[in-house]
Amino acid sequence: MADAPRKIAVLGSTGSIGTNALRVIAASGGALEVAAISAHSQLDLLVAQATEFAPRWVVATDSKAAEKFDWSKLPKGTELLIGCDELNRVVAQPEIDMVLAAIVGRAGLESTWAALENKKTVALANKESLVMAGSLVMQLARKQGAQILPVDSEHSAIFQALQAGQPTEVERIVLTASGGPFRQLNQNQLKQVTVAEALEHPVWDMGPKITVDSATMMNKALEIIEARWLFDVPSERIDVSIHPQSVVHSLVEFVDGSVIAQMSPPDMRLPIQHALYYPQRVAGVAERVDWGTSFSLEFSPPDPERYPALELGHQCAREGGTTGTVLNAANEAAVGAFLAGELHFTEIVPACRSVLQSHNFDSDPTLESLVELDRWAREEVSHWVFA
Repeated sequence: MADAPRKIAVLGSTGSIGTNALRVIAASGGALEVAAISAHSQLDLLVAQATEFAPRWVVATDSKAAEKFDWSKLPKGTELLIGCDELNRVVAQPEIDMVLAAIVGRAGLESTWAALENKKTVALANKESLVMAGSLVMQLARKQGAQILPVDSEHSAIFQALQAGQPTEVERIVLTASGGPFRQLNQNQLKQVTVAEALEHPVWDMGPKITVDSATMMNKALEIIEARWLFDVPSERIDVSIHPQSVVHSLVEFVDGSVIAQMSPPDMRLPIQHALYYPQRVAGVAERVDWGTSFSLEFSPPDPERYPALELGHQCAREGGTTGTVLNAANEAAVGAFLAGELHFTEIVPACRSVLQSHNFDSDPTLESLVELDRWAREEVSHWVFA
């Protein structure tokens, strides 16, 4: 008898990660099955996805938009659930084997937490869950015997490279970064960056928030924090290297000097597939390296003056406690202000630093206190922006 399909809840199915995940599932030949999908406001696309995959549940988290929407085209047999709280109910369903946590930003924390509480395997694309509450999230996963599999291309690369040795043999982790679209601009030019320019990433096709984070390198700052908790590696053993080609997705250096890297063309379907099928490897739909053509790979250390966000990431990874929550919330608010034309590009990181420095640090917070601190930090950015 053939193995039963692995049933997956894709949270954030209309985003970049979610849509790529559905493409991986569609190409699985029945090995993977969509059990649930969710979206916030892209409800037309959500219904189109439901029509194609016929999931058991569809969750629309924007209650106001959902109440006004015409759901008549939703397939029979698919149950509609409305509101953020319904995500927690869906991930607890016993027939769901894996939860792909692809909701962008702080909004993904509660559903990731609920999935781990219910002992689900979590394919984690929502790095903010670990940035905000890394210590608590990893404690919960250990307590419940739940597994977290990284989906970010960098952390997937590290996860794969770590298989080459033991944890005690790791010298350092090196996260690679494209450097974003402005790595060759001077400070005066950076002050003139427009929203449209910031949304033109040279390599990856991502949503607006993550694309801006790549331009400021705040995405790498958050990935430093994520790596610290996910792999239990201290901040001082996590480095960043600028790699414009985005072919080497990250590296692990071992104590004997060996460096193990994972490389592939920049295609998110590969790390998504690796997580969804783990521990198996199967033939997939992602692009492959063309070894019949010549190409070169470049690496260079990041300029701390150009990318001041990196030091904030190291600080939060080093200090832990409430720092990750404050940095993440401040950055989400600052990026939102930039996209709305209320903040200059070069003011995003200083706004985050200002809020981080002014908060009341707690080394051992509760999840409830982190949620409250997230709200506070966003308000602080609004005061900073409109001062």
